Amino acid sequence: MRLIGDNVEPGIYSFQQAMRIADEQNLDLVEIAATANPPVCRVVDYQKFLYAQKKKQKEAKANQKKQEVKEIRFGPQTDDHDYNFKLKHAQEFLKEGNKVKAYVFFRGRSIVFKEQGELLLARFAADLEEYGKPDNVPNLEGKRMIMFVSPKSQK
Repeated sequence: MRLIGDNVEPGIYSFQQAMRIADEQNLDLVEIAATANPPVCRVVDYQKFLYAQKKKQKEAKANQKKQEVKEIRFGPQTDDHDYNFKLKHAQEFLKEGNKVKAYVFFRGRSIVFKEQGELLLARFAADLEEYGKPDNVPNLEGKRMIMFVSPKSQK
């Protein structure tokens, strides 16, 4: 096995030699890369090793961006001013890296205007083209016509 660590001459040792070196320093022999050829082991205090691993995992988790789904609701006859107001909000949500769930809510007999809802959502997707891309085409689920827009990846 390949042996590494503080106060250890890096090299290839037998298991017994590596254990003896670890015991002389009152430390533990920890296998780092089992799939390597030969396997890599480190002479280290095992409790400190576990603590460092947990700390790295915690930092990685803290740096992750959680993606939320923000909803924007339209009516089938939404006015231009209201549409533009909601469009600005959707642009902000997409800039922040959140998904946008846009839907047209049909109330009562307004279900007759399905085409208007579809056109509204298509226009919405076209206006958000530079900020995100639609995940699917608008589809009708009960009294709602729903469409999701995902943010473009920021590199």
